[in-house]
Amino acid sequence: MSDTLAHSSRPARPAIAWIGLGIMGSPMSENLIKAGYDVTGYTLEREKLDRLAAAGGTAAGSIAEAVRDADVIIIMVPASPQVEAVAYGPGGILENARPGALLIDMSSITPQTSIDLAKNARRKGIRALDAPVSGGEAGAVEAVLSIMVGGEQADFEAAKPLFEALGRTIVLCGPHGSGQTVKAANQLIVAVNIQACAEAVVFLERSGVDPKAALEVLGGGLAGSTVLARKRDNFLNRDFAPGFRIDLHHKDMGIVSDAARAVGAALPVGAVVAQLVASLCAQGDGGLDHSALLRGVERLSGTRS
Repeated sequence: MSDTLAHSSRPARPAIAWIGLGIMGSPMSENLIKAGYDVTGYTLEREKLDRLAAAGGTAAGSIAEAVRDADVIIIMVPASPQVEAVAYGPGGILENARPGALLIDMSSITPQTSIDLAKNARRKGIRALDAPVSGGEAGAVEAVLSIMVGGEQADFEAAKPLFEALGRTIVLCGPHGSGQTVKAANQLIVAVNIQACAEAVVFLERSGVDPKAALEVLGGGLAGSTVLARKRDNFLNRDFAPGFRIDLHHKDMGIVSDAARAVGAALPVGAVVAQLVASLCAQGDGGLDHSALLRGVERLSGTRS
């Protein structure tokens, strides 16, 4: 078989529209380009559009322009209000995407927002999945994200090749909204874990133990975790450049608190950590990485980085 025939026998890749090119969205969209997809993107920041174009994508001048010819539309924006802003209205996704398109929202939002979006998309003949991710900026860059999906099995199977270009652990968790519920649980675990690691670092340093050596041995035992591995250098170097901002984790702790209240689940430790996250936002640290929970522990201990 000739190279031409071999190439022509491959199924055509869907055209992608990507809405939201922030800390996560930019590297994720670039990984789709590397995997051979045509990606047209839209975001509010000109420099992010230039970055997409430099990576081989196409910059659009509006949401409508980005989505009108797309087979798959992916949203990656900070929270529910932004999802609603890009999805609805005359210039939004639902009014401009073609029937039959697949809308994948990879933002971290409330489960109810995802359920409502899927219902409204269906009325327009558009399929939908909620597919939030975990792994932070490093996971996005390295294409090793965990992707938790809510929606129909057939739509999940259609989207799976795209997900495989973005992540390593990809699971359909249930119907619409389920991906967001699992993401809320993820954010609860991550916040509590970061807080525990931060307290351990301050405890070690105040005890006169070399924290680098201590974290190395702790990471190899039962105390080891992805959080400790990913955030170890942040703690040791007091490097809080945002991979995932405190203010976004504050938003996510509100989501999990509200969702847990709705189903009658008690989150006693989560409630305390949610308040500690909120306190950092109130003290002006909302733009820092969530590893900056260490700063809160230092303040409570009478020191400050």
